[in-house]
Amino acid sequence: MSVPAVLAAIRQAEAQAGRPPGSARLVAVTKGQDLPSIERCVLSFGAFPLGEGRAQELRDKAAVRPDLEWHYIGTLQRNKVKYLRPVTLVHSIEAVWQAEAIAQAAQGWGRAPDVLLQLHNGEAQKHGLSGTEMPGALREVQATGLTVRGLMVMAPDVGGLEDAERDARLLALFTDTARRAHDLGLSELSMGMSGDYPLAVRAGATLVRVGRSLFS
Repeated sequence: MSVPAVLAAIRQAEAQAGRPPGSARLVAVTKGQDLPSIERCVLSFGAFPLGEGRAQELRDKAAVRPDLEWHYIGTLQRNKVKYLRPVTLVHSIEAVWQAEAIAQAAQGWGRAPDVLLQLHNGEAQKHGLSGTEMPGALREVQATGLTVRGLMVMAPDVGGLEDAERDARLLALFTDTARRAHDLGLSELSMGMSGDYPLAVRAGATLVRVGRSLFS
C-alpha cells in the first residue's frame, strides 16, 4: 500500500467520524529503511514526519537529512538520549526520568523536543504509564520544562480474534485514550499503526504511525 492509498484511507476515516480532512497526520515509520527507500516510497509524495524507533539509526539518518521532521517512537534508554537532538517530538515517554534526561540534554542543544506520554495498553510485556499514574506523571514532566502535547498508545496483540471483536477491542482502547487526553487537557493523540489506523482516526487520533504498508 502506497502513501496515497494510506492518505486516502485516513481521509475516509476522518469523513466517517465527521472530522475535518487533514486533522489526522501520517507519521511514516522508517526504522530499518535506508534513505533512498524513504525518498522513493515516502518523500516523493510530500513532506511527512518520519518516525524512528532506534536512536542511533535516527542519528545517522538525520545527520544526512537534517531538513526533515524526525520523531522518536521507540523505547527510550538513558544512554540513547544524546541521539535525540534532531527530534521535534518524542512519542514514548513512560517515566519521569526520561523527561528529566531530555530536558537536561536539551540545555546543551539550545532547543527541546516536545513529548507525548505513553499510556500502558494493559499487556504485561508492554511499556507505558497506567491511567492512575498519568496525572501525576504529567505534572512532573511539565515541571522539567518540556511541552507535553498529548498521549501515545500501542495497540495490544489481538491476533486470533474475530474481526468484529478485534475492532471493538481496539476501538475501545483508542476511545479510552482519547478520553484520558481530553480530561488532561491534551490535544495530540498518537495511536494507530498499519493494521488499525482507520479505527484510531475514528477515535480521534491526530498522528498515525504507519510503516510496513508504505514500503511493501
